[in-house]
Amino acid sequence: MSTVAARPQLAHLTAVLDELKQRGTFFRLRELEDIQGPVCTYDGKKVINLASNNYLGLCNHPRLEEAAIRAIRDHGVGSGAVRTIAGTMRIHMELEEKIARFKNVEACVVFQSGFTANAGTVSSILGKEDFILSDELNHASIIDGARLSKAKIKVFRHKDVAHCEELLKEVENEPGKKLIITDGVFSMDGDIGPVGELAALAEKYGAIMMVDDAHASGVLGRNGRGSVDHFNAHGKVDVQVGTLSKAIGALGGYVCGSRDLIDFLYHRARPFLFSTSHPPSVAATCIAAFDILEDEPERIERLWTNTRYFKQQLESAGFDIGGRSTPASETPIIPVILGDGRKTMEFSRELFAQGLMATGIAFPTVPEGKARIRTIMTSEHTREQLNQALEILTTTAKRMAIL
Repeated sequence: MSTVAARPQLAHLTAVLDELKQRGTFFRLRELEDIQGPVCTYDGKKVINLASNNYLGLCNHPRLEEAAIRAIRDHGVGSGAVRTIAGTMRIHMELEEKIARFKNVEACVVFQSGFTANAGTVSSILGKEDFILSDELNHASIIDGARLSKAKIKVFRHKDVAHCEELLKEVENEPGKKLIITDGVFSMDGDIGPVGELAALAEKYGAIMMVDDAHASGVLGRNGRGSVDHFNAHGKVDVQVGTLSKAIGALGGYVCGSRDLIDFLYHRARPFLFSTSHPPSVAATCIAAFDILEDEPERIERLWTNTRYFKQQLESAGFDIGGRSTPASETPIIPVILGDGRKTMEFSRELFAQGLMATGIAFPTVPEGKARIRTIMTSEHTREQLNQALEILTTTAKRMAIL
């Protein structure tokens, strides 16, 4: 089969890729050949999977599968339009109503992804006269949304509430709205944002408070209600963003808040306005997942039992899992900090060769000198699987002079 040669107009892309290869941080996508689970098959090799966001093992839960099949039979495979024209099905509204009840808010709107939920919300509720106060380690979707809003961006030091207040005081008398935004759980280090303290600060200065709970949804709070519930900050957070793509086991993002906020996003959030709505099977799957959060709290208990065990074992083995040169992990996201990008990617490839899927993450996803293997616990990993993963990590690290 013939291929068309690359045109010189894109030579600058090849140059960037060549630089990544020289730095040792170039990667190729691995292909999953079966179900996303604690043990699965990538690129023809069976491995223990510590790279997935499938926190509660819902990706293949029978109740979710049955709900999806039923929805396809009843509603077909696609919605055929954007929500504001002809693509709002009753099942979409049922999902949003269920999430709103779960999160104890007036209303909810579902987006096609967590990324578009963040970017679409921040960019639509603020303008160029406004100010955004953003944690320096906030997710890329928050950063992009802030830039799209054209608001003035003030970045406070990671989890530094006092620094956030300093910046608020600087702009207190400026015209325009002020928005404080933080991740509930930070995706690279696994630490928890000071949501309660920042919400109190927002209340003190009349600022809008927003939380991205992508990695807190299904993990923190009662039955996985997130960081707002974890800190008992109900009624103090104006905008709650969550995901349907991680602990919920399917796809999408959502925004929760007042009825007026959601109605406004219906009219102004560009990803909502210009993207076809979820397939009915996805909406049905998510509804079933929220039922399971209520019915099977033992899944979250198992997740945290696995997290505590794995973290303690990594520390005992001598790995840097945060707290030395980076924030300390407080959640099922447990980084193994190496620092050097090339060494990290080599370590990840060797772990895979030994039967462990643990992703190497380097610049620009994390700062230079902060490269790490990011491991993620799920409720479905057995103690035997975790011990096997620890053995692979430890023996490989010693052989490579990492430990």
